[in-house]
Amino acid sequence: MLLALHKPFNVLSQFTPDVEGQRTLAEFGFPKNVYPLGRLDYDSEGLLLLSDEAGLNTRLLDPRRSHWRTYWAQVEGEITAEAARKLEQGVVIQGKKTLPARGRPIVPNPEPPPRDPPIRYRANIPTSWLELELREGRNRQVRRMTAAVGFPTLRLIRMKIGEYRLPPDLQPGQWTELTAGERRQIFG
Repeated sequence: MLLALHKPFNVLSQFTPDVEGQRTLAEFGFPKNVYPLGRLDYDSEGLLLLSDEAGLNTRLLDPRRSHWRTYWAQVEGEITAEAARKLEQGVVIQGKKTLPARGRPIVPNPEPPPRDPPIRYRANIPTSWLELELREGRNRQVRRMTAAVGFPTLRLIRMKIGEYRLPPDLQPGQWTELTAGERRQIFG
């Protein structure tokens, strides 16, 4: 089986906590023997896939297969077309250039479900949203990329894997089993 979870903010992408009191995937009532395919950082939200099928993790995460992943990043400041172009060309993070990406400002700003707790609000510093599509999944990559072009990420939501988009009616903490057609949207 293949499941899609709308992972909430401040939930580990694993079933056991690293520190007592951390929220984990164990609280969402998944069927036995499922495991996450990849991960989302503790402070990131959005689409996380889980499965009980051996081999899907490799099939999804192997860089040679180039599964695109789409993120919405709320950044500090008004994102510029120049910054989006730099992200598309690849930027150096941790001493290595990222693969070319696809990036564009989202105008008007999207209205994702509220986050608990909300991001900090500062009246003198505007925020904006960027859609960024990546073919690789390095540690904290989107956050490091946006910071490298001068726009620190405040909120990060994975919206899409392959052609499968996080269903708009799937609220944080909810999950659904994917149909055969939805699986094809991910794996082609």
